[in-house]
Amino acid sequence: MTDPLSLDISAILSHLPHRHPFLLVDRVLEIHPGQSICAVKNVTYNEPFFPGHFPSRPLMPGVMVIEALAQTAGILSLVTAGALPHQTTRSYLVGLDKARFRKPVMPGDQLLLRAQLERSVKGTQHFSARALVGDSEVASAELMITQTSDN
Repeated sequence: MTDPLSLDISAILSHLPHRHPFLLVDRVLEIHPGQSICAVKNVTYNEPFFPGHFPSRPLMPGVMVIEALAQTAGILSLVTAGALPHQTTRSYLVGLDKARFRKPVMPGDQLLLRAQLERSVKGTQHFSARALVGDSEVASAELMITQTSDN
């Protein structure tokens, strides 16, 4: 078994087409290509969605937590394929099932983003994903990501 990889922000930027304010992965702590990934999103008060969600009690929208999980799974998908998005391969979220939100995510929280590759069928990868703050699960979902090639 090989040692897991880790990715800093420069490597993340090379694997994802997202940029500020929509890049939601700050660091990949470990990645096992074809298996699993663990990444971090530091949630700060400066996030662009907090002024409107909600001014009196800022909460990270659940859809943004799901997007952070999808970006994390997308990194695993591209690293597993050995592809970079600015070359010929793109990864897209094409399915979401069993999304659950258990606790609010607030400024100052650090989201631990985990995705496990469950199976790959006809170019679509199926992941189980979880977001945690500390030891508490705040969200989970099953994600489907597909890769397309520009020809």
